[in-house]
Order: sequence, then C-alpha cells, then structure tokens
Amino acid sequence: MQTSFSIAQLADPNIAEADKILRNCVHCGFCTATCPTYVTLGNELDSPRGRIYLIKEMLENDRPADAGIVKHIDRCLSCLSCMSTCPSGVHYMHLVDHARTHIEETYNRPIVDRSLRAMLAMILPYPGRFRLALKAAKFARPFRGLVKALPGMKPMAAMLELAPAIVHARNKFSTPGEFKPANTINGRVAVLTGCAQPALDPGINRALIELLLRKNIEVVLPEGEGCCGALVHHMGRENDALASAKNNIDAWMREVEKSGLDAIIITTSGCGTTIKDYGYMLRNDAEYAERAAKISALAKDATEYLATLDFGEPTTASNMVVAYHSACSMQHGQKITRQPKELLIKAGFVVKDVPEGHLCCGSAGTYNMMQSEIATTLRNRKVKNIEKTGADIIAAGNIGCITQIAGGTKIPIVHTVKLLNWAWGGEKPEELKLVS
Repeated sequence: MQTSFSIAQLADPNIAEADKILRNCVHCGFCTATCPTYVTLGNELDSPRGRIYLIKEMLENDRPADAGIVKHIDRCLSCLSCMSTCPSGVHYMHLVDHARTHIEETYNRPIVDRSLRAMLAMILPYPGRFRLALKAAKFARPFRGLVKALPGMKPMAAMLELAPAIVHARNKFSTPGEFKPANTINGRVAVLTGCAQPALDPGINRALIELLLRKNIEVVLPEGEGCCGALVHHMGRENDALASAKNNIDAWMREVEKSGLDAIIITTSGCGTTIKDYGYMLRNDAEYAERAAKISALAKDATEYLATLDFGEPTTASNMVVAYHSACSMQHGQKITRQPKELLIKAGFVVKDVPEGHLCCGSAGTYNMMQSEIATTLRNRKVKNIEKTGADIIAAGNIGCITQIAGGTKIPIVHTVKLLNWAWGGEKPEELKLVS
C-alpha cells in the first residue's frame, strides 16, 4: 500500500510505525474471510482491510476522528484473526491500537458513551471496585430491561446481564505472598493475580498454584502488582495503559532482582497478549524499554509453561469429551495452539476442535458490553459450533471467553488449568460436580 506521510509526520515514531505497517498491506482481502465483524455484518468497512483504509486516510491527513471512523473502529474486536490469515505480515494489532489512541485524543464521544467508558476504566482494573460493582449489579439486574430501553444505555443493560450471581472475596490466592513447595525447589515463578478474574473465579489461580507446588515450583504473587493495562489499552487510554505496564514492570523486576524468576505465568490470555507486548509499548521510553522487553520475554501463558514440565500419568482417570475453545488472544495474539490441547490429551481427556474455531466468541474485553448485539450474535454462533462436537465439557484459557460462552449454553465451561489440576491430583472443578 502506498502512503504519503510527510517528513514531519514521520518524525513521530508512532506514525513511522503506522506507515511501516500500512506499507505491508497488499489489499489481498484474505483478512475479510476470517474477520468476525465482516462475516457477521458484510460491510467492507467492518473488515480489517476496510479499517486499514480508514486509519490510513485519517492519519495521513492528520485529522480528528469522525463518527463514521469511530463506529467502524469500535466494532473491531481486536481478535487478531486477520493477523493469523494475512500472508504479508501486516501487524494490524499495533495499527488499530494507535488508531484507538488517536480517537481517544481527538474525538468527543456522546456524553452517555463517554461516561460509560470512563466508568469501565474506573472500575474494571481495580479488584475492590469491581467486586463492589458486581454486588450492586446483582440488585440492579432485575431492571435490565428498563435500562436497555433508555437511550444509549444498551451497554449498561449488557453489563447487568453479564454480572454473575456469586461474587468471590479475596483469598490467599489473590493476595500478595509466596507459596513454597514442601520438597526441593525446582523453579520460581510469579503468577499474575489479575483484576476481574479473582472476583469471577479465584479457583483458576488456585488450581495453577496447587499444580505448580506439586511439581516443586515456588510461586510468588508480587506486592504492588495491578491490572495489566489491557482493558484501558483497548479503549485508547494509552497513558493509563502505560502507567499500569510500568507499575507491573516495577513489581516483577523487584522479584527478579530479589530471588530471580523463571517466568511470569498468566492464566488470562487477554492479559498475556498485552504483557508480551510491553516491550513494544515502551520501546521509546528510555527508562523502561530494556526492563519492559525483559518482562515480555518472561511472560508465559499457563499452558505454555506447564507444557515444559513432566507430570507423568494422570492420577484421576477421565475419558470425558472436551471441546477446546481457543481464545483469540491465545491462538491469534500469542500463537499458542498446540500446548493446551496436548496437555488436555495427556491428562486423559478426549479433545475435540470446535468448528470455525478461528472466529471470536464476542467477549473481547469490554466488547460484549459496548457492542452487545454483535457480541451476542457471535456468542450464539460459537455456542452452536461447540454443541456440534457433542462435548461433555468446554475448556478455555480466558475468563472473558468463559463468562461470555457460559451465558449461551448449558454445557459446563471450565478453565483449562482447573481440568489439568484435577487430572493430576487436585480437586474436581466445581463446575463439574454435577457432571458424571
């Protein structure tokens, strides 16, 4: 793709990077076939190629975003399926992230939209606030139909719809501290606590920590760690995202310098994609660039790390059929496709691939709240494909996907790590207690 940025524009490293990404695009259109919004809506402007044209025109002319551009960029899930498909290596993720930052800086959203986004940014990254919001949502949920009828309030109604019946309190698996194995220590890792996951399902990190301790891996939940920054990053709030990244880099580097870390393990793949990108996000920051790159190199998805360990034969035999849902942030963002399924097979499960597995379930961070109609369409399509497999259980590696898919099916959906922990000596996941 030919571009025409001025020399002055290219002096901005972000514009220079956008120019490089745009020039890699050859207009082939392969991305349209695997883009969930294009497949759903059939609008060229809701495809990666269409959005690339919009972004190019906006940035080249150095003009503020308008309502049309914002509509189509907001509809992007950042599922990154286009990046798995693209034969030219177009790094769409970095391009659309830059476009979102430009939108945040130059576009004045309608007051209701602006207020809802500000509320999400103030609540979701903070576990304490998130728990309080979930408790409040429990009482407001019966009124979601009325809320949905109010102008601009569909996202609020979607938030109430997604709110769980049970809100979990903090426990030792979501509080800073160390877990030491009883025997000789074979390694030391940090585990990301996360912000939303501890309130929605603290059993995920508990299962991981128990599994690691049985392999004599020391685990630390670092003091001072917070949200990874993914949620605000995808809302274009770049300063907030970078502040979160720097905070976590400081927290993890203290552990590296104190006792060393073999890895930073993440059980929410959406967070993992962002943390692995810290090196890029802070590449121009003289103070943090080197440390950010080091942290990104240490970041591993839980299955990515567990696949390096020898667990031997499973202690709990199970021939249950598992439909493995590969989160977009896992398969497209981190290119992890093999390890989760291989671990589940080693654990004794019969693993089935989901038809159209490359298509997003519609969760995508705050997407299922801000774009609830498209998200519901994608969820229903995903559930239909999952149910075709005849599976007893659904396994996934991202709390957002788990919450989203659970709202559309009666098949129990469980984090992959909880199934692995059960197979190798841990407690049976709560979600399966009623499943034979």
